[in-house]
Amino acid sequence: MIYTHKKMNSPVGVLHLVSSGEALAAVVFENGWKRFLANEGWDVQDGTDNVIRTTERQLNEYFGGQRKEFDIPLLFSGTEFQNQAWRALTEIPFGKTFSYSEQAMKLKNPAAVRAVGAANGKNKICIVVPCHRVIGKDGSLTGFAGGTEVKKILLNLESSQRSLF
Repeated sequence: MIYTHKKMNSPVGVLHLVSSGEALAAVVFENGWKRFLANEGWDVQDGTDNVIRTTERQLNEYFGGQRKEFDIPLLFSGTEFQNQAWRALTEIPFGKTFSYSEQAMKLKNPAAVRAVGAANGKNKICIVVPCHRVIGKDGSLTGFAGGTEVKKILLNLESSQRSLF
């Protein structure tokens, strides 16, 4: 499969948007782009399509404090457990956070806290699939592909609903 790719400037840095043509396959931070390409082995060509245009518009609305939910078809490409974990992420309400243990309980597998953390770490669709909303049980900001400072910015945006522009 050939994927379409476009770089997008955002208030949290350059984002790489990747589309299958029918669904959003990835939103990757600049610091992880080369590693992403090496790990996934996808055939990615620069361009744009309706999915990328919609994603870019909706991300700009999100960063502008005008959007709380994304309405973009998503292409999850992981194990069955990872796909379940990522779907659970999409159910965390805007402006709310879950701990890894709460996410594991949502999956009806309370012992899977570490597996949930590992799955979240492999989330290919950052921001749109909001892994930034998962924090440590003690409230600490734990790992995030964009870095904990970006995680803090996104959580502050959602709690204040102010524009990052």
